[in-house]
Amino acid sequence: MPFTDHGGLRYYTFANLTRHGVVHGVFTRRGGASPRPWASLNMGSTVGDDWGRVQFNIRRAFGALGLSVASRYDAWLVHGRDAVVAAQPRPVNSPAPPPKADIILTANPAVTLVMRYADCVPILLYDPRQQAIGLAHAGWRGTVVGTAAAAVEAMQEAFGSRPADLLAAIGPAIGPDHYEVGAEVVAQVREAFGAQSEALLPRYGERRHFDLWQANRLQLERAGVPSGHIEMAEICTACHVADWYSHRAEQGKTGRFGVLLALPDAPRRLPDG
Repeated sequence: MPFTDHGGLRYYTFANLTRHGVVHGVFTRRGGASPRPWASLNMGSTVGDDWGRVQFNIRRAFGALGLSVASRYDAWLVHGRDAVVAAQPRPVNSPAPPPKADIILTANPAVTLVMRYADCVPILLYDPRQQAIGLAHAGWRGTVVGTAAAAVEAMQEAFGSRPADLLAAIGPAIGPDHYEVGAEVVAQVREAFGAQSEALLPRYGERRHFDLWQANRLQLERAGVPSGHIEMAEICTACHVADWYSHRAEQGKTGRFGVLLALPDAPRRLPDG
């Protein structure tokens, strides 16, 4: 089953990554300490929740995967296509803000990549040949500027990865049934995807919607990742707010769910209860 329950926490995993021993979890909102409107495993520290509760929630998620929170490396998400290579963990109590990037990469087993989401698309990458991983964040802006493709290119540049070797996973995000968009977004999707854009802009009555899932899959394929190497959760965050935070479905008053990603030989410890 793709969902795992651990001490009240619930997280999603991908079969293609699990088969290779990649340590990962797409954590639902269940099992944390935050009250409404962030209830309950909110990992976002910029949405009004108490900082101490957020850190407690993060520690719980790391513990569920048997990872040390000291291995964490996260980023300040800006809806772009810039990448940062995490050579070492980012100090938990560092006074410096995290780097601005929507792609984080590492080949260090002692680093756990962390990103936060609430409708945007989580993209997980693993290179079994070069033993490297990447984690990306793509909302509509990131999708039209090519964040998914940029992540593949960054893996090539940083580690010599071959796109044909990469395994990719597309996590829970807002689905096309809930993601109505306006004329500005439609125009940018058409510019980015050309003749393939119409399939990504389905009509629901008179309204245009944007299929972020398929758009990011298409970008990965265009970048050279084989179709058979891409696994999709196909879970709509706006449809399932009991499990996921959804910025749109909850009118912006919500938290952020976290994705953790580490290499197969990441140092492990006994999970917390």
